[in-house]
Amino acid sequence: MKFTDGYWMVREGMSALHPAQAYDVWAADDAMTVYAPTARIRHRGDVLNRPVVTVTYSSPMPDVIRVRIENHVGGVDRGPHFALHAPERVPVDIRVDEEAGVLTSGSLSVRVDRGERWQVDFSSGGRVLTSSPAKGIGVVEADGVTYVHEQLSLGVGEHVYGLGERFGAFVKNGQSVDIWNADGGTSSEQAYKNVPFYLSDRGYGVFVNAPELVSFEIGSELVGRTQFSVAGQALEYFVIGGPTPKDVLRRYTALTGRPARVPAWSFGLWMSTSFTTDYDEATVTSFVEGMAERDIPLSVVHFDCFWMREFNWCDFEWDPRTFPDPQGMLGRLHDRGLHTCVWINPYIAQRSPLFAVGAEKGYLVRRPDGSVWQWDMWQAGMGLVDFTNPEARAWFTGHLERLMDMGVDAFKTDFGERIPTDVVWHDGSDPARMHNYYAQLYNETVFEVVERRRGAGEAILFARSATAGGQQLPVHWGGDCFSSFDAMAESLRGGLSLSLSGFGYWSHDIGGFEGTPDPTVFKRWTAFGLLSSHSRLHGSGSYRVPWAFDDEAVDIMRRFTRLKMHLMPYLARVAEEAHTQGLPMMRPMVLEFPEDRGAATVDTQYLLGDALLVAPVLSADGMVDVYVPEGTWTHLLTGEQVSGPRWVRQEHAVDSLPLLVRPGTVVPIGAHGDGPEYDYADGVLLRVVEPADGQRTEVTVPRGGAHAGEPAVVFVVERTGDRVVATTAGAPGAWSVQAVVGGRESTLVAAEGGRASVTW
Repeated sequence: MKFTDGYWMVREGMSALHPAQAYDVWAADDAMTVYAPTARIRHRGDVLNRPVVTVTYSSPMPDVIRVRIENHVGGVDRGPHFALHAPERVPVDIRVDEEAGVLTSGSLSVRVDRGERWQVDFSSGGRVLTSSPAKGIGVVEADGVTYVHEQLSLGVGEHVYGLGERFGAFVKNGQSVDIWNADGGTSSEQAYKNVPFYLSDRGYGVFVNAPELVSFEIGSELVGRTQFSVAGQALEYFVIGGPTPKDVLRRYTALTGRPARVPAWSFGLWMSTSFTTDYDEATVTSFVEGMAERDIPLSVVHFDCFWMREFNWCDFEWDPRTFPDPQGMLGRLHDRGLHTCVWINPYIAQRSPLFAVGAEKGYLVRRPDGSVWQWDMWQAGMGLVDFTNPEARAWFTGHLERLMDMGVDAFKTDFGERIPTDVVWHDGSDPARMHNYYAQLYNETVFEVVERRRGAGEAILFARSATAGGQQLPVHWGGDCFSSFDAMAESLRGGLSLSLSGFGYWSHDIGGFEGTPDPTVFKRWTAFGLLSSHSRLHGSGSYRVPWAFDDEAVDIMRRFTRLKMHLMPYLARVAEEAHTQGLPMMRPMVLEFPEDRGAATVDTQYLLGDALLVAPVLSADGMVDVYVPEGTWTHLLTGEQVSGPRWVRQEHAVDSLPLLVRPGTVVPIGAHGDGPEYDYADGVLLRVVEPADGQRTEVTVPRGGAHAGEPAVVFVVERTGDRVVATTAGAPGAWSVQAVVGGRESTLVAAEGGRASVTW
């Protein structure tokens, strides 16, 4: 939302007040409060009829500073609020003198100048990260509504990222972004997952603690400032220190919640029935058998909407016309070693037998006149489950438990974005604040019941909507995209933006959702999909089994599915970093190379973990531009090398893409390619790539399969001259080492007595 007409004037119909000076600065043990009148106080008469803005600085954890800006404080707070995983305040160092008030938390400080103009600087390591300058804070009246805004300075060459899963330009500079969940597909400025958090490559992040509509102007109103605003009398935000982007994400996710662990089987290939296609048990069985006959490892079978009868979504009842024996069918799928997932949404169609129950008992959201809120978009006469009502949550999850009793393992929690504001919630929540927050309640309700039934680390969703904190309830997928190279690129941009918004895992529909992909699009998307954290075949009106395209598509699906399974020792370690540190599995280049200006704007490639650079081919002719950071990078599959830092244009056959190993890293390759659940340390191959002379690397390989949960095996790899030696005291079985140094590949050497040595 913009408030100015150019730099000098306020827009017509608006009036603005701004703190003019830090008149009083009061210090307590854990907070610094600034009273800022909206004009200079030169004599006693100036204190009359003069609004005062109150700004309070505190800290919930080291290197994080909370800023609360308040105009009038007598309003009613109806909630909801983001759940923060930190104390309200922790002790800080505060120093106030005639020149300034300074609050320091860890290495991050805020300095409020007490001079002639309003000036607030946030600093770390002796360097100003960003500032709230004159007229940065504003209280604006517009059409009878009060808004509060803050503006923080943007430095020369500074880039802003994040704000949820956004499919437009990866770098947000120059964009106007409204944090308001919407079902807008991947080809618009709307987003399913809006997160009021941005990350700057200058060494800090900003989280606006407001679940309602937050309007961001990222250098799009005043070109040297980022502005964020909310309707109401108060605005609260956190400045989160770095210095690196990884440090910012660690602290942001410590504040808002870390991603949960997900089950190992979820990293395998998911196959969907697709949406409006015709399917029954025979169809599903033919797909499962087709995958097995073609030696394509399959982990999960997903049943989309029409597992239920049309017009009844949701009644949580299998359509007897197509699935007459659902429990027997699920058992037969489990006997094949497969897991199952079914589609749900938070809506109850009028024809569903559950509608009357929900309406009578108050489980559906109501209008102010007491009637049930209904509309016909999506499902005729549908109502919306009120998850602020504990009894409604229990009612909803009771039906999910019934499905889990049958053998359902996971739920695709679709929708949750089009949440009305002309309603009354059971707990009295503010409808404007509930619009975005509903996604959190919905997914939390489902995730918690699955976790309670399956155990911690064994629960997983396939969710579309989210807000801040949603990263705790994985996994999320990118929503409805078209089946084209353009849509593939926009999906990737969305995933990269989400990864810099605190989300550790992400997926997308291989081949695209809307329409039927050209075989080349499907094959290119297959490689991209299977080098993502989670991999699902799903479409709208057509199937996504590879033989629906051609034999080459089958070969490519087999190749990359088995590759991902062999990478499980590596991926399991990266997934654990998502859970323990809040770092995403799919990492934008800027996250791993924050000092490389060439990496700052790259949005067509990513690192899978910290060692594998993936550049999906986004063109029919196989040409791809890949940015290679400093050093000599080695293709994981071919051994070909390329040196950076520079852009390189390559041509790749349809069964290939740039998949480069970072110099100085060790990639553990698992012994099994037929599934994701096995003991990753047993039979592992340590592939050592271009280590520096004298380099010592510790390689952690988690246990899996029957040994999941046991301590990980740690290998130590050292290079001395022309020799690489790897040692461990804890390997459960055979293991081996292979090294690439100076472009030369050693022979594979099996370990003996906990030690393996290779030369070249």
